[in-house]
Amino acid sequence: MLVLDLGVFHRRAHTVKFREALAWSVAWIALAAIFAVVIFFWHGRTPALEFVTGYVIELSLSVDNLFVFLLIFRFFQVPAIHQHKVLFWGILGALIMRAIFIAAGVTLIERFHWIIYAFGAFLVYSGIKLFFQNEAEIHPEKNPVLRLFRRWVPVTKDYVDNKFFVRRPGLYATPLFVVLLVVETTDLLFAVDSIPAILAITRDAFIVYTSNVFAILGLRSMYFALAGMMEMFRYLHYGLSLVLVFVGAKMLVSHYLEIPTPVALAAVAGVLAISVIASMANPRKETAE
Repeated sequence: MLVLDLGVFHRRAHTVKFREALAWSVAWIALAAIFAVVIFFWHGRTPALEFVTGYVIELSLSVDNLFVFLLIFRFFQVPAIHQHKVLFWGILGALIMRAIFIAAGVTLIERFHWIIYAFGAFLVYSGIKLFFQNEAEIHPEKNPVLRLFRRWVPVTKDYVDNKFFVRRPGLYATPLFVVLLVVETTDLLFAVDSIPAILAITRDAFIVYTSNVFAILGLRSMYFALAGMMEMFRYLHYGLSLVLVFVGAKMLVSHYLEIPTPVALAAVAGVLAISVIASMANPRKETAE
């Protein structure tokens, strides 16, 4: 799908319009639903429910991450025509990083079962911290990876078409590659939250990774679909914080109480639905000058 996306559907760089992004978002969600049906007939009801629950959690966390991507693009003043390329390569890197994180997480839990309580406590802490965080803030200039990169590699002052590197003479990075670097390192921090969250639902590496893949693949289209109405979801981070606290608590009590997957799915979907409905019912009012 990534090859088709870059090589066929988006061979030429262009600004992604709302209708196109919305159509692609629906297509990715439909593909995830079809995959859940395949798992149902292939592995059974429980793995299919685990996939759907993991997908809902990962997609919800990804939607919240879109706020940060929006701030990054605004900070670096990335032209709309180049944003799709940055998200494409950023997500390709995210897939590789998630695979490493998932393999490490599953292996650690299997060998050292006590670490599941550390994951659970971390998610509860992250949820509480997110609850009291009113606005997402991003400070790319403080990114240690970016500062180290700029020390060793010269960067051009302006964007050069949609290129990451140019020769003039010698090798120069463009601001577009700098943006990609910030997106990749930011996603690394996102994975620290999202991987333990899905491991609270299942430790089947196949289900964990595929739910992550479908959530991440649809992230680019969803970014362009939601970029213009981000402010509508003012209460979303409260719902996400409760989801993180819930899955963290599920990990902490897993030895004493096993919460069925259908119950976990209903709880996650219910909390997110309430936060979205509340956001739409009480939209943010523009501050008068």
